Formats: sequence, C-alpha cells, structure tokens
Amino acid sequence: MNNNDMLQWNLSPLYTAPDDPAWDQDLQEATRLAGQFRKDYRGKMGSPDLDADTLASALEDYQQLQRKVLLPYLYAQLLFSGDSEPDQHKRLVAKVREVWGGITEQTLFFELELLQLEEDHFNGLLKTDQVSPSTHYLQQLRAHAPYTLQEEVEQALKRKDLSGREAFVQLFDELTSSLSYRFRMPGEGEERDVSGEELLGLLYHPDRAARRDAFTTFLQKHADNALVLTSCFNNILLDHGKEAELRSYPDLMTPTHLSSETEPEMVERMMAVTEENVGLAQDYFALKRQLLDLPELYNTDLYAPVGNSGRTFTIDEARTLVHDAFASFSPRMAEMADGFFAERRVDVLPRPGKSGGAFCMGMMPGYLPYVLLNFTGTLRDVSTLAHEFGHGIHSSLSQGQNLFQYHAPLPLAETASVFGEMLLTRHLLDRENDRQVKIELLCAKLEDIIATTFRQTVLTRFEQVAHRQRGEGLLSSEQLCELWWSENAKLFGDQVTMIEPYRWGWSYISHFIHARFYCYSYVFGELLVLALYQKYLEEGESFVPKYLELLSQGGSAKPQAMLDPLGIDLSSPDFWQKGYDFVRSLLDELRGLLQQND
Repeated sequence: MNNNDMLQWNLSPLYTAPDDPAWDQDLQEATRLAGQFRKDYRGKMGSPDLDADTLASALEDYQQLQRKVLLPYLYAQLLFSGDSEPDQHKRLVAKVREVWGGITEQTLFFELELLQLEEDHFNGLLKTDQVSPSTHYLQQLRAHAPYTLQEEVEQALKRKDLSGREAFVQLFDELTSSLSYRFRMPGEGEERDVSGEELLGLLYHPDRAARRDAFTTFLQKHADNALVLTSCFNNILLDHGKEAELRSYPDLMTPTHLSSETEPEMVERMMAVTEENVGLAQDYFALKRQLLDLPELYNTDLYAPVGNSGRTFTIDEARTLVHDAFASFSPRMAEMADGFFAERRVDVLPRPGKSGGAFCMGMMPGYLPYVLLNFTGTLRDVSTLAHEFGHGIHSSLSQGQNLFQYHAPLPLAETASVFGEMLLTRHLLDRENDRQVKIELLCAKLEDIIATTFRQTVLTRFEQVAHRQRGEGLLSSEQLCELWWSENAKLFGDQVTMIEPYRWGWSYISHFIHARFYCYSYVFGELLVLALYQKYLEEGESFVPKYLELLSQGGSAKPQAMLDPLGIDLSSPDFWQKGYDFVRSLLDELRGLLQQND
C-alpha cells in the first residue's frame, strides 16, 4: 500500500465493499423493523394510558431502527463523497434515500402521536427514570407541535421530497463534484484538468494573476452551468417557501431556530452587531492592501500571502502541528486527533470526482467520525485540518449520548472546530520568533475570523433575501447574481473591488443547498469561541475539564444550559460585542508588528 492509499479513508469497518451483501441486508432489516415498529406502537403513543415503560420501549426500538438504516446511509454518503463518478456509488445513494423515505413514512406516526399527549401527562413521563434519558429530544420534538401536520400530509411531504428537494440536492452534488477545469497551474508548461479545490487553493498563491485567473476559471465554469444551478436554487428555495406556508411558520427561518434552539431576536442581534462592526473588516482590508503594496485590492487578493516565504506544509507537518497544538491544551484531544490517521478515518488529498471542501461526518454512537479534506499544503489547509478534527473530537466525546441527543445543536456545532483553529493559531504564534511569520499568522487568523463572522453574515443575508424574493416569483441567474453582488458590497465597502465573475459566487455555496440558514452558526461559533478562549486564558488548566464536558454533552440540553457552567450568558447585551473587541485587539497587535523596525 503506497503513501497516498494511507491518506485515503478506509470504509471497510462499515461495509467491506460497495457490493457487500450486508449493505442490502441492513436496509431490508431496517424496512422490516419499521413495519414491526408501526404494528407494535401505532395508536399507543398519543393515548392517555401511555405509561413510561411503553414509551421507553418504543424509544429504544425507534433508536435501533434508526441505527439500522443510518449505517448504510452514512456509508453511501461517504462513498459518494470520496468518488461521485462510479454509477454504483450513485445507485447506493439513490437507493438508501428511497428506503429512508419509506421508513420515515412508516414511522411518522410515532412523533406525531407524541405531540397529541396532554401537557401534564407528557411532562410527567419526562420525570420518570425510564424516559428521562431522552428528555431533551422529546422536549425539542414538542417544540415543533404547532407546525406539525396530520400523518397523511406528513407522509405525502416525505414522498414529495424524494423527487423534489432531495432530487435537486443530489443533482447539485453530482454536477459540482463532476466539474473539471482546464488550467495551467503556476510553474507548469501545459494546461491540464484540475479540480475546483486546486483552483481555490490558488487564492493563496503569491502570483496575483494566478489568483485572479484561477478564481475566474472556477466561477466561469459555474456560470457555464447556470441553467442547472439556477434551477437547483430556484426549486430548493421554492420548496422551502411552500413548506413554510403549509406549516404556517411565522418566518422562513423558524424551522432552523426550532432545530437549533435559537431565539430569532438573539440571532438578529448577533448579525446586527456584526454589521455594526464591519469597519473592523474594512480596516483589515486597508492593512492588507498596504502589506501587499497594491494600489487597489481585489477580492482575489484577500488571502494572498503577505510575505515572501511562500510557505507550504506537507500533511505530516500539518498533522504534527495540530497534534502539538491540541496536546498543549489536552493530551486526550491530541490522542483522538491522531486516531483519524492511525485508523484511516481521514481522506486527505484532492482527486477527480471527490467532493470539494472539507467536512466531518459525525456518524452515530458506536461509530467514530470520518473526515474529508482536500489538502493542498497551504496554511489554511492546516487550519482546516484543526477545524475538522475539532468537529471529530466533538463527535467522539459525545459517544456516551443516545442517538437522539448525539449531535450538538446548531449554535454549538462549530464550537469545537473553531476552538481547534484558535489553539493552532496560538501554538504557531507562540513558537515563532520571526516578526514576518507572526504577521502572516495574524493575517491568516484575522482572515479566518472575517470569513466566519462578517462573510457568513453576508451569506445569511443573501439567503434571507433570496428566499423572500423567490416567494414573489422565479429568480433568474442575473437576479441571483445581483443579490449576491449587493450583499457582498456591504462587507467590502470602498476597500475591496470585486472581480466581475464573482457575481456567480452564490452558485457554489453548498450550505444554501444542503441546510437552510446554516451559515449563521459559523458566526455564533466564532464569537462563542473567542469568549471561551478568553475564559481559558483567565482560568488555565481548570477550564479544560469544563470545556471537554461541554463537548461530551452533545445535544442533550439547551445551548444556554450547557454554557452556564462556563459562565457564558447568551442574553447579555454586550456578549457579541466582546468577540469583536477581541478582533480589534488582534488588529492592534498586527499594527504594532507593522510599526516595528525590521
């Protein structure tokens, strides 16, 4: 086995191969269990005679059923993400989604009937020893009661999703992962086919023309596929709007707020504070133009290296840096990070057919997470490694939770990942004596913070406007381009000039397709981490067990309840501003370095 094979994940602990008979057998067994579950419990969950033993038994059977279908589902998704080209991989994804849809139809009654329970009866069951381990899941389920429809309607919606929303998600994924680009990479004599990740990686290249040409090539390919991409966006936006009408949601973001346990007022305040501090981002852009000695800063210059080192990292160097950064905080975290490589649960290098970007698949209790990367050797790639391993550590620590309460709620979903990045940054800054390298590190961190606060707020605002306008009629690609341009202009102000092809920047943001209004969680996560890191600096070693305990809780309580032991109050008027005060301190640190004599 060569070194590249060792850097590709091994899915055989899940199933031995795509044609493993166990995969089909698990789906068949899941379908059988769904029928048995319906036979055993339908009509009982909403009964005034429902007792704790019956509900506990149903919860256990429901969890085992979900686990049985989740394993083939997660395997198919990982297989497809690693290589979307083989027809067999596409068939597995399509089949498991169809089976999942059928099982969901069979079991819809369970949650719907629980919503019919009288309030005192429901609350009494939550207090029993048998049911209390699933309290938070059941309370969250109850929050959706005002917007839940009759079983027949819910079943129809699930059937519709297979050929509607989910079909367009699949189309978007297949199209974007299949895109190939003819491009002459810097230092090479001939054009060749390259991946989108390789092109986006060139945004960190020292050659200004290479940065602009690469991003232009990437965006133009998406523009060339405008018909399909615009159709995907229009149909997914329309689907969400129609479902919101059907369920009488007071706002298009209501389902996201319910799922993430966030208050609309809190999220709006967070984004408003971000927008009030946009001058910090624009101050940094001005410093970046000064560092690059440019008369005009284009958005393709935002991530340009500010030194002449042209520093890149091998995956072994990146792995060591992340290990050491995590170990300085918690040896346990470093050990869990090492496990991804030792057990081949990480897929490192870009290749044709592989999904772009990076993600951590959290799996479920009993199965450790997998991480996908597209590592090209930049400092940002090292940071991405720390980010995704942070997610993985979060999922690993929450293994003690049951399936219903395993995944962290949306506001805390990015906490461990961004905290991992912060640990890496401080580790790098502390071990460097070179002024220029420190400048580069501070720039990289400020650019990350801008990308995960200011830019993600721009993305959320674009999504809000796009959803509202789609409710008024079909959106042309030109309209989507103009909305994107307008929202980004608010961030860049007069400090950054956008290249014309950037009008198509909306077309490759997969969060818009996969998870409505997910992007604000990055803002929350970044600002929360800045507060948590300050706590760590103040409290030292005593903070570590409290932080690990926070991660181990998964989604077993409301976000504020989990944050209470760490002294975090999300309702505090100045909480969000404290994050930007920290950003200002980083800017001051950078200015101080720039004012020093060489």
